[in-house]
Amino acid sequence: MAKKRLDHVGLAVKDFEKAIEFYQKIVGFELKGTLTHTNGVIRLAFLGFHNSDETELEIIHGYNDHLPAEGKVHHFAIHVDNLEEEYERVKQLGAQFVDPEIVMLPNGFRYFFIYGPEGEWVEFFQR
Repeated sequence: MAKKRLDHVGLAVKDFEKAIEFYQKIVGFELKGTLTHTNGVIRLAFLGFHNSDETELEIIHGYNDHLPAEGKVHHFAIHVDNLEEEYERVKQLGAQFVDPEIVMLPNGFRYFFIYGPEGEWVEFFQR
């Protein structure tokens, strides 16, 4: 069977520049590039963490606003090595938290969620 991996997550937004700024400043992504779709309407931005074979975040602006509610993505997660450090960093930057503290699961994995600029949930996760 051919090797597979998650290539990117597409996030449709209303405010293109605000989303790019948030994901760079608060989450820590680096902007890899932007382009306008061949249809001349949709604008795309690709963000990542400098690994050419990584999963990227694709910011999409100008897409059809009539997307179905079914299959809605609940969140996406960013793996971090030091969850407490990330919690304090994003707190200092004024991030809006979904829950007020770090949560620990029975298996020892820990996480916290923040709200993105359009109300989406972004998880910071440590195994």
